[in-house]
Amino acid sequence: MTPTRLEAPLKVTGRAKYGSDHNLPGMLHGYVVTSTIAHGEVTAMDVTAAKAAPGVVAVYSPFDPLVLRSPSNPMMGNTWVPLQDRDVTHRGQPVAFVVAETFEQARDAAALVEVSYAERPARTTLADHLDLGVDAPPGFDGTPSTHVVLDEGVESIDEAFAASAVVAGGTYTTPAQNHAAMEPHSAVAHWDGESLTVYSGNQAAAMQQGELASALELAPSAVHTVNPYVGGAFGGKGRTSVPAFLAAAASRALGRPVKAALTREQVFTATANRPETLQEVTLGADRDGTLVAVRHDSWCSAATDLSFVEPTSAGSGHAYRTPNLAISQKVVPLNIPRTTFMRAPGEAPGSFALESAMDELAVALNMDPIELRLRNSSLGPVGSDLQWSSKYLDDCYRIGADRFGWSARTPGGREDGDWLVGMGTATAMFPALQFPATTEITLRADDTALVSVGGADPGTGLLTVMALLGAESLDIPPERITPRLGLSAYPPGGLSGGSTATVSVGSAIVVTASAVLEELQAIASAPGAPFEGHDVTYADGRVLGGGRSMTFGELLTALGRDSISATGSAGPGEELTKHSFSSFGAQFCEVRVHRWTREVRVSRLLGVYDAGRIVNDKAARSQLMGGMIWGVSAALHEGLETEGDGRFANGDLAGYLVPVNADIPDIDVHFVQHPDTLHNPIGARGVGEIGIVGVAAAIANAVYNATGIRVRHTPITIEDLLEG
Repeated sequence: MTPTRLEAPLKVTGRAKYGSDHNLPGMLHGYVVTSTIAHGEVTAMDVTAAKAAPGVVAVYSPFDPLVLRSPSNPMMGNTWVPLQDRDVTHRGQPVAFVVAETFEQARDAAALVEVSYAERPARTTLADHLDLGVDAPPGFDGTPSTHVVLDEGVESIDEAFAASAVVAGGTYTTPAQNHAAMEPHSAVAHWDGESLTVYSGNQAAAMQQGELASALELAPSAVHTVNPYVGGAFGGKGRTSVPAFLAAAASRALGRPVKAALTREQVFTATANRPETLQEVTLGADRDGTLVAVRHDSWCSAATDLSFVEPTSAGSGHAYRTPNLAISQKVVPLNIPRTTFMRAPGEAPGSFALESAMDELAVALNMDPIELRLRNSSLGPVGSDLQWSSKYLDDCYRIGADRFGWSARTPGGREDGDWLVGMGTATAMFPALQFPATTEITLRADDTALVSVGGADPGTGLLTVMALLGAESLDIPPERITPRLGLSAYPPGGLSGGSTATVSVGSAIVVTASAVLEELQAIASAPGAPFEGHDVTYADGRVLGGGRSMTFGELLTALGRDSISATGSAGPGEELTKHSFSSFGAQFCEVRVHRWTREVRVSRLLGVYDAGRIVNDKAARSQLMGGMIWGVSAALHEGLETEGDGRFANGDLAGYLVPVNADIPDIDVHFVQHPDTLHNPIGARGVGEIGIVGVAAAIANAVYNATGIRVRHTPITIEDLLEG
C-alpha cells in the first residue's frame, strides 16, 4: 500500500537532503553583509581587515562585484540581483559577500567589513505616504486594478450608496509578514567546465534554472538546478534567492564549490515579504440584506521598484453579487525589503477587510451573518458573463453551521465563568488556476513506471499525488509508481504556487499516460510483436488482444526493450472562455476572551471547503489545517514592526510571533466533494491557499460577538480589547 506521504520516511529519519545539506570536496562558504541604513548610497567600503582575516578567500562588493545580470521572468518581471550598484533602497539589503574556507571564518570576517554611506531620508510607513500611491497594473487575468461596474441608470457609485437603506464598513489594516520558512534561503553551487549545478530550495526547478542562466549569461541547458526537497516556501521561494546568485557567481570566479545561506535575521530582509495594506470597504444594502453597492479601495506597500502588488481589493469583485461595484488598488513605494507572493496573496488580507465589513453589515441589519452571505452569493465575477463552473458554497455553510452548532450563537455572545465566548464566520475563496506543465512517463520492463516533472514539493505532498494520479492513469497500483521531481533536467512542471501543482501536473500526467499507452499498444501489434495483426486494448496494467494478455513489463521484455517513454503537456485552454473558476469555503470560529485579562483564545475552528475532487484526503486536510493555523497567526500574532529608520524591531523568530501548539485548538476540516471536470480532467481544484482565506476575519468577527468591540486591524492584541 502506498504511504500517505511517500517522502515521509526520508524526512522523519533525516535522510532527505535539502539544498544546504550538500557538501562537496574543496567547498568554500559565503556570508552576506547587509546594509545598516534604509535609503542612500554606499560611498566606500573598507575590506582590508576582512581580506586579511583567517581563511578568507575573497570579498565581493559593488566596488569589486561578481558578474551578474538582472534576469527577467515572464511571469514575475525583473529579479533583483545583489552587488550590482551602490544604491541602498532598504535596511538589510545585501551589500557585500565574504567567502572563506569555513562558515565561521566567513561570518567573523564579515563583521570586519566597514561600510560608509551617504544617507538619504527614508519612507518606511504606509499610512504616512498614501499620497504616493500609483495605480496598480492589471491582474494576471487582464482585469484592471481600478474599475467600476454600475447598474443601468446609476450614474456613480456614490449615487448607489445614497440609494442604499443601510451602509456599513470601515478602514482595515494588515501588517507586513514574512514567510519564515523552516529552511532558510541557501544554495550550494559548483561548476564543471561551463556547466553549473546549484542545490537550492525553490518552488520551480525550471524557473530557477532560467533565472540563473539569464543572470550568468548561459544557455539554460548549461544550468542544472536540484531541489527535490524544499523546507517550506509559501511563495517566498518562487524567485531565485540571493545566496543562489552569489554562490553561483562566486563559484565560477573562484573555481571551487561555494555554499551560502542566510541567517534567520537576514531572511526577514534579504528575501521578500508580504506587503502591508490599508483598505477602505463600504457596503450598501436594502433592508432585506440584498447588496446594492460594494466599494473597496486598497493601498499596499512595495519596494521602490514596485515589482509586486498585493491585490487585496480584487476579491471583492468575486465574492458577492452586487449591481454596483467600485474597485481600486494602489501601490505605495517605500524603503522596505522587496515584497512578493505569500500564501493567498491578495485574498488573505483582502478577505479580512471584506468579511469584517460583511459582519458589520449583518450587525447593522440585525441579520444572521450566514444568511446575509448566502443571500448575496455570486454566480460569477461581478460584471462578467462567465459563471462559476461549479459552486457549492451553500452546502459549505449548511454543513458547517450544523457541525459547528451555529444555531446556539446569539448576537451578544455568551459567558462561561470569566470567559466571554463568541462565534464568527467568513467566506473563503481562492481562484482555481492551472499553469502549463509537461511530464514524462516511463514504463519499465519490471512492471513499474517513472513519472517525472521538474516542479517542486515544498511540503505539499505533490510526490504522493503524482504517484496516485500516475497509478490511476496507468491503471496499476500506486506502489508501482516512482514519482520524480525537483530537477531542471526533468520536463518543466509549472510552479508549486498559486494552488496549482496538483491540477497542472495532474492534467499533464493524464495526457502523458494516454500518449505512452498509445505507443505501447502500437508496438504491441507491430510486425514481429506478440500481438501482431490483432487489435489490442489496455486495462489493469495489461495489454489485451487475440485472446491473450501480457503485462506491459512482459511485453517490453518480449520485445527486448528495457522501457518505453512519452512526454505530454497540459495547460489552460478554451475552458477559460466558457466559465470562471474558483474554490470556495466557509470558515467558522469560536473564541474565548478573558473578562479581566482580555486574553484571546481560539477554542474551535471549522473549515468546510468546496475544492472539487480531493485526490489525497490526508494531505489536503493537512494543508487546509496549516492554512487555518496561519489564519490564527495573522489574526492574533503575526506582523512585522518597522521602526522609523527602516529596521524591523522583530526581525527574528524571538520577536516575530507565530502560534505554538498551545495556541491552536481542535481544527475540523470537511470537504464537499463535487469534481470540477469543466476545469481540468482530474476534477480537482487547489487547496493550498484557501485554508487561510477568511480565518482572520472569522476570528475578528467572533471577538466582536464576544466583546462588542470591533477591531479593524491585525494582529488583535490585548490592548485593543481593554475597555475604558
